[in-house]
Amino acid sequence: MTDAVIRTRVWRNGQLEAENFPFEQVSDYLDEPDCLVWADLLRPDYEAVCQLAEELSLDQHAVEDALARNERPKATRYSTHLFMTTYAIRYDPDNNQLTSGRVSAFSTKHGFVTVRLDDTLDLDAVVSRWDENADLIKYGPRLLLHGLLDEIVDHYFEAVQSLDDEIEDIEDILFAESAKQAREVSRRAFGLRRSLVEVRRAILPMREVVNTTMRRVTGDDQAPELTPYYEDLYDHVLRASEWTESLRDMITSIFETNMSLSDTRMNLIMKKLTSWAAIIAVPTAITGFYGQNVPYPGYNHHWGFWVSSVSILLIAFALYVTFKKKDWL
Repeated sequence: MTDAVIRTRVWRNGQLEAENFPFEQVSDYLDEPDCLVWADLLRPDYEAVCQLAEELSLDQHAVEDALARNERPKATRYSTHLFMTTYAIRYDPDNNQLTSGRVSAFSTKHGFVTVRLDDTLDLDAVVSRWDENADLIKYGPRLLLHGLLDEIVDHYFEAVQSLDDEIEDIEDILFAESAKQAREVSRRAFGLRRSLVEVRRAILPMREVVNTTMRRVTGDDQAPELTPYYEDLYDHVLRASEWTESLRDMITSIFETNMSLSDTRMNLIMKKLTSWAAIIAVPTAITGFYGQNVPYPGYNHHWGFWVSSVSILLIAFALYVTFKKKDWL
């Protein structure tokens, strides 16, 4: 098992019997009908997963999907097992950084194996969920699969809530007059948009994943008590999906509004520049005329200077008042 980090557990008749035993003993426990075995492989190599597939008689296509980096979340039922792969996500609001990691699971009659390509998912929290529902361990891998999915979906809500809070913060500064704040809105909105795209890629396919696993459980008369658990899980997935869709509309609206505000700010700036250019053109024209080397009314007289100065002030003031009334200044 080279570099893979392995964690194991076995329950006998619904009671925890052993954990962290050698992986080679998994097949031995699986041969005992009163045992439920769980094994977790963190960052396994191809040989490790192939050994797992050989011991559990797993489909080769499912093994390849478990190791693929860009596999789409899905759930597939094979003749001997159920294969599921999905993404666990974690959002850090302090750094505005979203982390996602692949999590795959093989569910057999008496065994449950998780394969993680990284440690994004907090496995201790998943184990705690299983321990909280120890009275349902008798339902075997169905309960273990629910606990895993429930923990993943709960983290979806946390990530989406953080993104929602970030969008609200952007809305607070969206109508700021400062150009610096306008650029900050664009930068943060673009970063949130990228994070939201990644979140949607993880959450939206989960409806199919949970629906497939739920049909298998609810169609099994041996696990009637798990039906409301899976129905509640499916409802959470739908809510998370709808939430991400609404956030996509909000971030699109912020982009469009920010662009419109940028155009409005530019128009206001052009109006102000045009107004001041017109005001400055008046003294420039008058002083230019009086600066010619030709005689003019009032030439070489004090009253000529005063006429030009007063004309400059009156016309400039009249233009200023006019532009002010038009709200150009």
